[in-house]
Amino acid sequence: LEALQELVEGLNGAHALLFYGFQHDIPRIRRVLAGRKLLELRTAEDVQAWNRGEAEILLAHPASCAYGLNLQQGGYHVIWFSLPWSLELYQQANKRLHRQGQQHPVFIHRLLVKGGMDEDVARALESKADVQQALLSALKARIRGVEP
Repeated sequence: LEALQELVEGLNGAHALLFYGFQHDIPRIRRVLAGRKLLELRTAEDVQAWNRGEAEILLAHPASCAYGLNLQQGGYHVIWFSLPWSLELYQQANKRLHRQGQQHPVFIHRLLVKGGMDEDVARALESKADVQQALLSALKARIRGVEP
């Protein structure tokens, strides 16, 4: 929670999409970021308010907005309070800000507990991404008629 507070302070007012993993995270996040304009993603109006810049931090569960939502107008920082085990969910959630119409480079911040399960999840995601990339490369090579 201290790392989250320091990270948000270090953004100097830049807006961030903050992904949490569990409902019980929300009150703790709200408590540590008290005084900031927080919005919890629940409705289409929340999406519009975020894209109008009305919230400094948009709290969202990655499964609730991993597909189809255009959130790139509201900010360019993604903060992972807790990582999902699903590579697809992780990649799709990150793409909510990194998409056509985004005016800034997108920064992905991951809060990890050193020596904890967070590091295991991060390694698992990286490993899954490596396997996925190797598979795609092999398929592209086959389609071109060249052995990988």
